[in-house]
Amino acid sequence: MEAEQILKEATGLHASDIFIVVGRPVSYKINNQIECRGEARLAPEDTDRIVREIYALGQRSPDCVLETGDDDFSFSLAGISRYRVSVYRQRGSLAAVVRVIAFELPNPQELGIPETVLELGSRPKGLVLVTGPAGSGKSTTLACMIDRINQTRNSHVVTLEDPIEYLHRHNKSIISQREISTDTQSYAVALRSALRQAPDVILLGEMRDHETISVAMTAAETGHLVISTLHTLGAVNTIDRIIDVFPPSQQAQIRVQLSMVLQAVVSQQLLKRTDGGIVPAFEIMTCNTAIRNMIREAKTHQIETAIFSSAAEGMVTMDASLLKLCEQGTIPPEEAVMHSMQPDVMKKKLGL
Repeated sequence: MEAEQILKEATGLHASDIFIVVGRPVSYKINNQIECRGEARLAPEDTDRIVREIYALGQRSPDCVLETGDDDFSFSLAGISRYRVSVYRQRGSLAAVVRVIAFELPNPQELGIPETVLELGSRPKGLVLVTGPAGSGKSTTLACMIDRINQTRNSHVVTLEDPIEYLHRHNKSIISQREISTDTQSYAVALRSALRQAPDVILLGEMRDHETISVAMTAAETGHLVISTLHTLGAVNTIDRIIDVFPPSQQAQIRVQLSMVLQAVVSQQLLKRTDGGIVPAFEIMTCNTAIRNMIREAKTHQIETAIFSSAAEGMVTMDASLLKLCEQGTIPPEEAVMHSMQPDVMKKKLGL
């Protein structure tokens, strides 16, 4: 199969990812299940040809992956879809995983993204984090939040992404989308530059290291709304991860700074629906006085209880979200138990 044919077929089947790896047929991930297309296993020369064809479609040179063993980029096929490509070498041969991204921005209601999450974009300043494991839909949630800002706020939004996934058209806001390595050198460099570009909102694709986290918190402190992601699950793990990035001598100071700038942590997981589709489950923590004190005083282990007892403020624990989806019949009980933070407690609640 030719690369363009593979991309078009995957888009038509509503696949989320395409896998091009030696020793297996071209495979698509559909509703979180990987399915082979045909019987013919790919040989090294097949993956090499398909990957080079993808580079040609993206109008890029494969020199980077040939030199370093890794490359990431994104491109569009007119009238078909947009694609985020990760190319890598494995066992000496080229391989690629391609994420399929629709041109149209997703509808948050159809995806099950709560209004509480979308409204976080109306905060004038501070740090909002969307967290979860890889492939849990963080980028889609971020795109929906930026789209809501674009529809409702008169702002300058600067997005720093690696690579750019969803394309935003200017509406009420001006949207400046910058791609790491194509438009700028690194997250840290781009973030420092963004502060001189009169931004109201900064979307930071990922808080990867000590320097980026430090600049992001300073930006949130100086009157900007900073929205970013981390590969953590749960507000407690997220807060601890940020603090642990810094040396012990700075951690007390960082706790104080984080307690002041953090506005919310949204954690999400993708689950299999009873009808075969997928649905997200969300933990939502918004910072109130009690939670800010817990962060400052290193009592993060108490935050889970605080979220549970603050349901009236719109907060939701992950297990409460899973339980609700299960009671509605949206997900099977075993799926709720598998993704629960406290599986034994969840089993009792479900009578298993």
